[in-house]
Amino acid sequence: MALFSKKLSQKTDPTPLDGVDVLLADLDGIVYAGPGAVPHAIESLNRAAAEGRRLGYITNNASRTDASVAAHLADLGLGTRAEDVVTSPQAAVRLLADRVPEGSRILVVGGEGLVVELEKAGYTVTRSAQDAPAAVVQGFNPDVAWTDLAEAAFALATPEDEGGIPWIATNTDWTIPREHGIAPGNGTLVSAVHTAVGRLAVVAGKPEAPIFHAAVARFGAAKPLMLGDRLDTDIQGAQAAGMDSAIVLTGIDRPKHVLAAPTHARPTYILGDLREMFEPYPAVTRRGEVTTVGDARVRVGAGPEVEILSEGSRDIDLLRAGAHAIWATGRQIFGFDVPERLYRDTFHRP
Repeated sequence: MALFSKKLSQKTDPTPLDGVDVLLADLDGIVYAGPGAVPHAIESLNRAAAEGRRLGYITNNASRTDASVAAHLADLGLGTRAEDVVTSPQAAVRLLADRVPEGSRILVVGGEGLVVELEKAGYTVTRSAQDAPAAVVQGFNPDVAWTDLAEAAFALATPEDEGGIPWIATNTDWTIPREHGIAPGNGTLVSAVHTAVGRLAVVAGKPEAPIFHAAVARFGAAKPLMLGDRLDTDIQGAQAAGMDSAIVLTGIDRPKHVLAAPTHARPTYILGDLREMFEPYPAVTRRGEVTTVGDARVRVGAGPEVEILSEGSRDIDLLRAGAHAIWATGRQIFGFDVPERLYRDTFHRP
């Protein structure tokens, strides 16, 4: 009986989902890569919903409407509606409303996702700088051509502080995961216009906080958790908005990026894939120079050496231990001699 009572009293580490009422997920690299689902994503998200959590999706991809995104997710096996999707075009229109009157003509660089949101808000869309647009709004679309970028540059030739028109970018993601690999994202297209005109766009989507605040307000979240595959957008934005986050290693950022994460883009949790949302998350403990997660132990002293004392039984726990050991020093990653084993990439990415 004493042994049984002792067993009952043993504590189990909480899971990342404990206490979470709204689960916010990025799309590319978390739910799908190209048209296909990321392994284990659909069943994991459906399980979270079945356990009573609201699911919402936050995407920087401006090429599609919320309705088309929801239809794609439904085809993959998720019960998603348009109102479950928060898009960067929606965030861009909110910013635009503070700068340009309703009914104004807006030059669009991008696809249907932008056009639909602008027209819903009462704006007129043009593709030509010769139409004297009141602003330029730029978002990703795989069909964006040099001529589209040129029209934006023509319209933005005069700096805004000298009487020029506003320029809003839905997002500045440098890359986007596709089914055949990693492709240039909207950030590369925005950079091309920036190079031509010498001015910067106002950014509406991640990692800026407003898109996260909009999601919290829409879903009535008290304790949200953001799932993302990019430190510089998903995780940085969640931190800026004051919410917990998990970096999931099924998309863009890899173990070496996690080890090098700057203070403003460090996740609450590090997950190999979405199944680990439901697993007890081992505590991170530090004793002197040694950081322990599960049975993995990493030591970082005053010098440059990062030493693996125990690889442990799980690669994910070794990565967690290494990341927290390096982060705790307050030093930049380039000042360390990091063993290759610590950032060996054994995690699945489509």
